[in-house]
Amino acid sequence: MTETDLIVRIAARGDGVTADGRHVAGGVPGDHVAADGTLVAGPNRAVPVCRHFGKCGGCQLQHVSEAALADFVRERVAGALAGQQVTAGDVRPAHLSPPHSRRRAVLTAIKAGKQVAIGFNAAQSNQIVDMRECPLLAPELFALIAPIRNLLGLIAPQRRPVKVKLQRLDQGVELILEGVKAEGLDAAMALQDFAGAHALARFAIDQGDGLEILWQPEPPTVCFGDIAVEVPPFAFLQATTAGEAALLGAVREAIGDAPAVADLFAGVGTFALSVQAGRKVYAAEGARDAIAALTGAANRARALVATEHRDLFRRPLVPAELDRFGAVILDPPRAGAEEQVKQLAAAATPVIAYVSCNPASFARDAKLLVVGGYRLDWVQPVGQFRWSTHVELAARFSR
Repeated sequence: MTETDLIVRIAARGDGVTADGRHVAGGVPGDHVAADGTLVAGPNRAVPVCRHFGKCGGCQLQHVSEAALADFVRERVAGALAGQQVTAGDVRPAHLSPPHSRRRAVLTAIKAGKQVAIGFNAAQSNQIVDMRECPLLAPELFALIAPIRNLLGLIAPQRRPVKVKLQRLDQGVELILEGVKAEGLDAAMALQDFAGAHALARFAIDQGDGLEILWQPEPPTVCFGDIAVEVPPFAFLQATTAGEAALLGAVREAIGDAPAVADLFAGVGTFALSVQAGRKVYAAEGARDAIAALTGAANRARALVATEHRDLFRRPLVPAELDRFGAVILDPPRAGAEEQVKQLAAAATPVIAYVSCNPASFARDAKLLVVGGYRLDWVQPVGQFRWSTHVELAARFSR
């Protein structure tokens, strides 16, 4: 074997990459590629912890050791920045969420005859891998998989996919089923009995005419700091509480003691409500139901949070508005925030805390900010989608 046969890194989609640039499925840094193309295991290979690994699309990297997994998450961020020729003062070691910590998941189910399969799709396929174990999901979510499978035996149409959305809230688990047919008294009673028996926080179905909330004993909430937000159905939350804590810690560090902060793409208030104590916060969000939830929570708590329903893609804050703040928190969707970033690059805002779920769009936006006169002080990579190629981060830019 030669050094060119050594797997030196993991590519963005999970393949191992040799020193001479070949992509090898299942390769792990430290493995060697034998002459016949097989892999000779190296020191960074791990035994997968789930029987479904290799078929289920929920995980791509269970065969990678903890240390190599953390390195992969960090290198995804560093590599994206290098591709845009952006230098960071520090790309920190990655924070990984632990197993069994996913509080939010979207699964697919399908009924064939009397059998119902429910789980993640197979890798690069529409086939559903019927979930019999899952080291990703929080125990409260996984405990519902078998009961949901039984329930769908009554209300799922034959051979048509059903979306199963699960999310842990303060009062318990929220369950949303899309694509079911709950017709007749027996089905209605079965749904009510199911929600009560499993102490759901909210149960809603969509039979094709929009979401119907069938069960909601009290308004479901999520707390950010000491403020409870009455969240709309399947409101966006960070995937794990550990990941949320890591991102929030980085944001707090980035903005420091700035007395006035803008939170752009604020969602239901993950950051705005968590950092509001002792300062004024302006929060802007384009989703009407999310900003309504944030506004209601801030008003009930009498927090110094001013909210605005605003499409930041079409109407970003301009420099005259941005310069009122000592810091800006930016948490855009996967596509990034190019139009808003262009305005920030022309502003005099001292500090930007940028939270991203896509290293590529982050690096593109980072280049715009650096060209505009900002310095990228540090980046904190976060791997809250454990064993997947999905990488998140928080970063600090300063003038």
